[in-house]
Amino acid sequence: MAQTSRFIAKSVLEKLRQSGEYERCGLRGLENAFVSTAEMASLAHDIGNPPFGHFAEGVIEEWIKTRALPLLDSLYPDLSQDAKALKEKLTEDLRNFDGNAQAIRIVTKLQRLNLSYTQIASILKYTRAAHEPRPDETEPLSYLRKKPGFYYSEREVVAKVIKALDTAPGHRFPLTYIMEAADDISYLTADLEDAVDKGIISMERIVSLVDVHCEQKRKEGFDTRFLQELIHKHYERASKNEEEPYRFNLFLTLTRAELIRKLVDFVSDAYLANHEAVFAGSFDGALLESDPHDPRCVAVKILQEISVAHIYNNRSIEDMELQSYRIIHSLLEFFKPLLEVDAGQMRKLREGERVGHLLAPKLYQRLSKKQKVAYQSAVYEIEQSDQSGEQKQLLEWYYRVRLILDYVSGMTDDYALSEYETLLL
Repeated sequence: MAQTSRFIAKSVLEKLRQSGEYERCGLRGLENAFVSTAEMASLAHDIGNPPFGHFAEGVIEEWIKTRALPLLDSLYPDLSQDAKALKEKLTEDLRNFDGNAQAIRIVTKLQRLNLSYTQIASILKYTRAAHEPRPDETEPLSYLRKKPGFYYSEREVVAKVIKALDTAPGHRFPLTYIMEAADDISYLTADLEDAVDKGIISMERIVSLVDVHCEQKRKEGFDTRFLQELIHKHYERASKNEEEPYRFNLFLTLTRAELIRKLVDFVSDAYLANHEAVFAGSFDGALLESDPHDPRCVAVKILQEISVAHIYNNRSIEDMELQSYRIIHSLLEFFKPLLEVDAGQMRKLREGERVGHLLAPKLYQRLSKKQKVAYQSAVYEIEQSDQSGEQKQLLEWYYRVRLILDYVSGMTDDYALSEYETLLL
């Protein structure tokens, strides 16, 4: 993905030179920063994803709604109007766990990476706060705000970045479009490769499915020759020049290389064609979807449809998702006792004093030091603020939930399985 992002950025610069627009865009002397920032954004893009991929995001959201939030109601049942308003904002924020928003939290609060405003802005894929409502598709900038881009906990950091870069509300940083396109391109063939490696699908089946889906798209009036010719050309070459089990490797290598080259060309053209809107951050869509009737765009759509219909819904994939549900849900449930104590007991726990709860002290000690420091820093700021006692209690509990989510969502697949086997089997 990072290599593709770098390829797109360099292609954009070269086409700007060829068009004579290079000087007008003010990029002289900033070429390295343009390319390296786009590459860095791609490297950091997936940093917030929980173990077992995007499916785990739904598992976390379900656990928050059904298991965590009812505890808040029982801890603080009677609140003033101001406190109720804050509670609604915080609970809505917690209901919307997203890897993109978690990435912003990791680089700014958990790892405290020394990133520039430009680098942070490039990672900010969506511009809506998690506690804000999802816009209707007819609203302006609805695509850029369709998912949470950051949490309530990082609102001040994001506001500082937006102010420093003079970004309009709801708008995106220009290099983020490159990161998004690189992500979309990279996953097109990665899903197919994984599926073949796992025995879910064969090379011959891929070719057959491409033909079927191309035929359907042709009936809908789309030009599918680009994808069909590309797939058949490399299938025939791989079949003639390689033997099993290396045939698919050659097929995939050739297909991926040409597909990436053609899609990068399309994306860089789209970047320039929409340059004013992209530069302003108001281009409300993905560059790879900017011309639905372009044969390269059609190819992307077909490959995505094949993955959804024949890979993601495969029995073995569903088995893995069910297993990951059990692991993630069980780990969250194991740490739930930390949410059952009130703010006063939690303060004693942080200070090493005894509390009237058997498990909470042991669970708190098990958490990562960096994640506890982030929680403690947030609580210190809350205690120094001029907010009411009720609001402070709500915010402390909010950051306590973030602490648990930071720990579980920050695990690798292997570590999550190991913790599950250690703690729950």
